[in-house]
Amino acid sequence: MLPGIEPLNPLLFLPAQKLTLGCPVLDRLLRGGLPVGSVTEIAGESAAGKTQLCLQLLLAALLPPSRGGLSAASLFIHSEFPFPIRRLHALSSSSSAADPLGHIFVAAAHSPDDLLSLLATADGLLARPPTHLPVRLIVVDSIAALFRSDFDNNPKDLKKRSFLFFKIAAKLKEQARRFGSVVVVTNQVVDVVGSEEGANGQRVGNYASLWSSGRRVCPALGLSWANCVNTRLFLSRKDEVADDAGSSRTRRWMQVVFAPHLPEACCEFVIVREGVSGIELQSRRTMIAGLATSKSLAMTSLDLTSIAL
Repeated sequence: MLPGIEPLNPLLFLPAQKLTLGCPVLDRLLRGGLPVGSVTEIAGESAAGKTQLCLQLLLAALLPPSRGGLSAASLFIHSEFPFPIRRLHALSSSSSAADPLGHIFVAAAHSPDDLLSLLATADGLLARPPTHLPVRLIVVDSIAALFRSDFDNNPKDLKKRSFLFFKIAAKLKEQARRFGSVVVVTNQVVDVVGSEEGANGQRVGNYASLWSSGRRVCPALGLSWANCVNTRLFLSRKDEVADDAGSSRTRRWMQVVFAPHLPEACCEFVIVREGVSGIELQSRRTMIAGLATSKSLAMTSLDLTSIAL
């Protein structure tokens, strides 16, 4: 054995602390919640529940560690306008924390360079928080909106875009490690046409099972950005007829696409006035039957043995 080099148990490198999603069912899906010290992406189409979940995380971070929280404040950087302050107020009314909105800091980003500038400024906020609580949750909602119109599909712009991806991700990962923070980034989706292996034939995670609103989709920004995040969660939705009267309802699922510490798995959830809540399923057979009948998740290509109950 070489001097100074010793074997280590890989389990020692797994994140010890996690942030609850504010729902025990969803926490079980993610083996306790979102890990500290890494970047988690939440991808999905419009109205899938990405922002709703992020707002819930802002309040969950205020909880003590004994309840799955971080006893910490949050920084929410939004590129989608306007900021959903009314929904955050509604969710905060049921929070047990004192003055929850006083520990949530909000900033707007209008471009990738704007985001990089905000993240550089955030170092001071993270190192010297203005309240008695540390800032240990960073949310960027959404990363795709910042790159929506500033780049053309030519080699020069694609190279510049990839450079910005890596620069933004490196800064977020540095802040996650340095300050023991949870970093969450939301992403949009694009339609997939042709190859079963994902966008442009490049497979990252179980792309064949990513369906939403009856369309096969994949997270936006391509392979370069996919390599920048540690964990990718996918939210899907499907509108279906609920009864003979013709009334409709929306069903939603959360799916683990890839993660260093999680198997591929999925769980149905609902969005109600009180927030985002996973559905407790009675049996594995019930879950398989419900998902197999939905085109929003191509369960024929998902390993059913990996479903977390």
